[in-house]
Amino acid sequence: MRRAPFFTLTFFRRLSIRALAGAAVCLGAATAAHASRAADGLAIWGSPPRSATVGQTYSFTPTTINPMKRTLSFRIADKPRWLTFDTSTGRLWGTPTAANIGTSPANILIYVWDGVDYAYIEQEFGINVSAAGTSTTDTPSISGTPPTSAVAGTQYSFQPVASGPAGMPLSFSVQNKPVWANFSIATGQLTGTPTSAQTGSYSNIVVSVSDGQASSALAPFTISVTGTTPTTGSATLNWAPPTQNTNGSALTNFAGIILYYGTAPTSLTQSVQLASNSQTSYTIGNLTAGTWYFGGVAYTNTGVKSAMSPVVSMSVQ
Repeated sequence: MRRAPFFTLTFFRRLSIRALAGAAVCLGAATAAHASRAADGLAIWGSPPRSATVGQTYSFTPTTINPMKRTLSFRIADKPRWLTFDTSTGRLWGTPTAANIGTSPANILIYVWDGVDYAYIEQEFGINVSAAGTSTTDTPSISGTPPTSAVAGTQYSFQPVASGPAGMPLSFSVQNKPVWANFSIATGQLTGTPTSAQTGSYSNIVVSVSDGQASSALAPFTISVTGTTPTTGSATLNWAPPTQNTNGSALTNFAGIILYYGTAPTSLTQSVQLASNSQTSYTIGNLTAGTWYFGGVAYTNTGVKSAMSPVVSMSVQ
């Protein structure tokens, strides 16, 4: 008796994309990750200089977080011709000539790929090339909207975006930092996890950036820490039923889907079996606060199962 072949991966790619979209729009306290951090934890940030001088070297290298320890590949969009880009480190450098004087379009974008997902530096940018000896009154700039609330036992994080004159290193400072928070003078990141004994309001916090000659600061802000409250959410997963075997032949004995989920991508310890060859959506409820990961396996009426689909994630806060 011939063993039925496994299913085509086309189905699982569709499951992955649609499941992620479903997670992002589900009701309750669930939210999807955004901005410069990818679902697998990959992150990239930095403040590329917005100006350069003829005859002087321009250089910028982004900072990354790679929790999965995958091989990274850096990419860039709309790179000015006088610059060189290293796809293995993300470094952008070059020395402009008089022919490069002027401002490039403000849509240069640097991003990183770990073989699974992308992460982007949050803001596109342009570079203004000026002639040698031209005086400048540029001062460093800083922007960002700090979260004004935190929950005991949950990490708080704020990363400002800053830029300054080319060739001048930036440093950050903070006033009235909460006792439960840590602050990086190199990146300006404010992060920490308050305890239940540290609830209350922490006011007049000011984050500043300096290039050694001039400085700029964000408006003062307050962080209100509340006690821990149980939070649950739900994830709605959507998929398209498979129609082919891996050899391209028609799939005639598709029986259903098994959805696996858990709090770690390598430990999907919970599951639900859907014995239907026509069902295309399912909502998993009662998910506690944290990041949840989801995958799917299709099976036939003879018990043959496919490989696990790509794992997708969402956050319950």
